[in-house]
Amino acid sequence: MADVTESAIRKVLETVIDPASGASVVASGLLGGIAIRGGHVAVTLDVDPARGTALEPLRQACEQAVRTIPGVLSATAVMTAERPTAPPTPGRGPGQTPGQAPAHGHSHGPAAKTTGGGGRIDVPGVKHIIAVASGKGGVGKSTTAVNLALGLAANGVATGLLDADIYGPSMPRMLGVTEKPESLDGKMLKPIERYGLRTMSIGYIVNEDTPMIWRGPMVSSALEQMLRDVQWGELDVLVVDMPPGTGDAQLTLAQRVALSGAVIVSTPQDIALVDARKGLAMFRKVAVPVLGIVENMSYFLCPKCGERSEIFGHGGAREEAEKLGVPFLGEVPLHLDIRTTSDSGHPIVIDKPDSPHTQVYKNIAGRVWKQLSANQRGARKAPTIVVR
Repeated sequence: MADVTESAIRKVLETVIDPASGASVVASGLLGGIAIRGGHVAVTLDVDPARGTALEPLRQACEQAVRTIPGVLSATAVMTAERPTAPPTPGRGPGQTPGQAPAHGHSHGPAAKTTGGGGRIDVPGVKHIIAVASGKGGVGKSTTAVNLALGLAANGVATGLLDADIYGPSMPRMLGVTEKPESLDGKMLKPIERYGLRTMSIGYIVNEDTPMIWRGPMVSSALEQMLRDVQWGELDVLVVDMPPGTGDAQLTLAQRVALSGAVIVSTPQDIALVDARKGLAMFRKVAVPVLGIVENMSYFLCPKCGERSEIFGHGGAREEAEKLGVPFLGEVPLHLDIRTTSDSGHPIVIDKPDSPHTQVYKNIAGRVWKQLSANQRGARKAPTIVVR
């Protein structure tokens, strides 16, 4: 992978013209800062708050221009109403330097507002935390998260798995866990180990048929506790299976946890891709690198005749990844073995380690780990979330 330099970024941004001044974002003084981590680039634009909404196309143009540079894995441009004290770090909120509390947040127009609160959630011993997310339910996100985590472990990566779907936890069934987590000191829970993974889920504590009728703050509090009050130990990667959508749990994680990146799961159909695009936009807005998109249920192979049917269409997620300038991680077919092994508590990566479907998950895990390894080690300062 080619090294990405600040001079190359400045050069390409000189081609992006501010329509108000007729000058480039560099010449007009809008460029506030540039930072590079691995192949991930963050750019800050210093703008007049009154022009925030009108400059959205310019912000997008900056992202598109930076993505054309060889070696760039992702590009995030954010607008701020005041010049930061130091250039932003990809995955760190603009205006934050290491050890600082979040700044006032970057503005995306007059209607922008800051949400969330509280301090940063630290998870000692964990090198990377990644979110597996989707814009909508029913796309196989949890199945992907479990097999991605198992694929990482199969590749020799010390891996943990957190089920953050408070309303619909699926890890107990998918991993065949029936026991309750223990606590040696009455404060910290021991994760339940299964198939080489250290795992935790609200489903380990609450019975499967108990409805979770919780408001947003309760969900956020439960998520924080499962991160902070679990003895995760030394891990290379903690995979977090997110609830679908862009609600309180997602915002809590993105705002207060040092995420190294996010994996977006979608089916090929247009309606799923629309929602996946929203999830991707949320992570970009808070400067969390998007590690890539997985196309789940990409096609169906008849187990009897071998005929291929593209039930939900095919290739939509790959096209979306190319359009948005993020890596495409792979296609996972709609196959009976993936469903039955998940339902039985023996995911396919464990139950059928030599199957072609297992190899697909291992390949996806390898691509994710390659990106994480390319990034700088160390924690990412959690940004302040700004939403319209």
